[in-house]
Amino acid sequence: MAQPLNVAQKLIKSHLLSGKMIPGEEIGIKIDHVLQQDATGTLVMLELEAIGLNEVKAEIAVQYVDHNILQTDFRNADDHKFLFSAARKMGYWYSKAGNGISHVVHMEEFGAPGKSLLGSDSHTCAGGGIGMLAIGTGGLDVALAAVGEPYFVKMPKVMGVELKGKLRDWVSAKDVVLEMLRRYDVKGAKDYVIEYFGDGIKYLSAWDRHVIANMGTEMGATTTVFPSDEITREFLKQQKRESDWTPLKADEEASYEHYETIELSDVESMIALPSSPGNVVPVKEVEGRDVSQVVIGSSANPGYRDFWIVSEILKGQQIDPDLSLDINPSSRQNIQSLTKNGNLANLISAGARFHQTGCLGCIGMGQSPASGQISLRTMPRNFPGRSGTEDDQVYLCSPETAVASAITGKITEPKKLGEKYHIRYPVFSEPGPEQIDRSKKLLFPPVQSNGKQKLVFGPNIKSIPEFEELPDEFEIPIILKMGDNISTDEILKAGPEVLPLRSNIPEISKYAYFVIDKSFYKKATSQEKGHGVVAGENYAQGSSREHAALAPRYLGQKVAIAKSYARIGWQNLVNYGIIPFEFDNGSDYEKIDEGDVLSFKNVRKTLQSKSPFKVRNKTKDQEYILRVSVSERQVDILLAGGVINYLKKNK
Repeated sequence: MAQPLNVAQKLIKSHLLSGKMIPGEEIGIKIDHVLQQDATGTLVMLELEAIGLNEVKAEIAVQYVDHNILQTDFRNADDHKFLFSAARKMGYWYSKAGNGISHVVHMEEFGAPGKSLLGSDSHTCAGGGIGMLAIGTGGLDVALAAVGEPYFVKMPKVMGVELKGKLRDWVSAKDVVLEMLRRYDVKGAKDYVIEYFGDGIKYLSAWDRHVIANMGTEMGATTTVFPSDEITREFLKQQKRESDWTPLKADEEASYEHYETIELSDVESMIALPSSPGNVVPVKEVEGRDVSQVVIGSSANPGYRDFWIVSEILKGQQIDPDLSLDINPSSRQNIQSLTKNGNLANLISAGARFHQTGCLGCIGMGQSPASGQISLRTMPRNFPGRSGTEDDQVYLCSPETAVASAITGKITEPKKLGEKYHIRYPVFSEPGPEQIDRSKKLLFPPVQSNGKQKLVFGPNIKSIPEFEELPDEFEIPIILKMGDNISTDEILKAGPEVLPLRSNIPEISKYAYFVIDKSFYKKATSQEKGHGVVAGENYAQGSSREHAALAPRYLGQKVAIAKSYARIGWQNLVNYGIIPFEFDNGSDYEKIDEGDVLSFKNVRKTLQSKSPFKVRNKTKDQEYILRVSVSERQVDILLAGGVINYLKKNK
């Protein structure tokens, strides 16, 4: 008799190409869909060009433009031209600037239960809301998946989260995932797939599930999945794609490595305080703090309902005069539907500022808050300085909490709108297909170019740098020591100053670790033989941007030594030939200081034998034991000096 499987295991088993489904072992899985956003997509296209591959084999491959849509000079516009030419050459769909956020448009246009999706954006896991195996990763992994190669990842454990009951008025899906973050913080779900099930899910729409799945990555999860049921079917019917529906549920006797339960009727309005998505408390604990800015939108609250509820609460109201209410629509479909159904007028009449559809403030691309002022956002991240303001005070919350605070000018428990202001909580009903405007004016299908399409290079686009293979011994200084939970935003900052340089590694490398140490570039370039960095727990959490590995590698980084790593950051380090060492004894972290020179010998042989490394601190005359938890395949990648070298060598 076959072993009962949960949804996550069924999805993995149906796509398994290599390895065994034993937690911690490397598996290779078949990828059906790939998505790229523009902040990482230019690099993916350049990587495909560097490897010499230019024919997409994935069922669906889409290049989205949603991050770098502010055209303050020629660079972003040039990159859009490059991406369009690359999409034409390599057989991608192309979603132009203004069409919407990648995860949202993909769910509207392409998402299908039972399919696998790999994206060069960490919030790709949002696709799990409709029963997809959707994983975010670095661009090199996506490039390979696009041309038919397996995606390699450590087999995750599965955390089953049973949802019971029904949410109360003024509480919504964002509060559910914030409650999970309160319990698990930013690394408590590492090496897990989070699978939601139970009677409570029938009260959560497909977009509610997207909200919850989207922020699973903030807990360190490999991905998040929901079953595919009648709610999923109704969503696809709404999108006029009912034929893409297939049922998917756990077997009756399925089990989980970890079990959690949430009584939805007990969930309160929650809020994440600066400067971590895991710094969560009930809204009532911070009520009354003055708010300067409220931003509605992003891939973390992208559904029509999230904008509708705000517009209905604002009907006949006026926002606080000392506050800016910014509306970031998540897709062109939503703009058209909000306009068609009269909700856009409510937002504008109440004093909201309406922006183009895209990531915008979520990635620090405009909408930076005033210095030292509180900004409430329905977004997934609030890492230090991510907003573009160095001393930012970004809080993450639900649309209900956001709009309540926009009306009062202070952080407000949303149920107070009913109790104190006599505002009725709007009752939402999912719109029918006739209420959804599905015109596709900015989404272009692949064309058959047979490789004849020429890539359009602007002056800011440079080829991927070439790197040497791993030397057998080296002595390097540690030029930066960091604490726990260092994010990729801190390793390689985002924002309008930096992100336009994403196709120019020599220039963007000047901002490596800039948020932590503004002198890092100078220190790194003064070391002719390379350097290393040291960090605490959960190093390189957050965004999938591989620039956080590529730029340090370009500056000569040979190793990172940390207590532990976030999954995507760890994979990116390996892919670019930086050895991700871990302390065998965590207390050794305290013994290393900036400026210490470490000696590494017999590196290649030790790596191949998978033996512990003995590393000498020449400055302090100490020795440390380090380990590297990589597969045989990744050993070969590190020896070659990175994936691109490895692929060229094995073509």
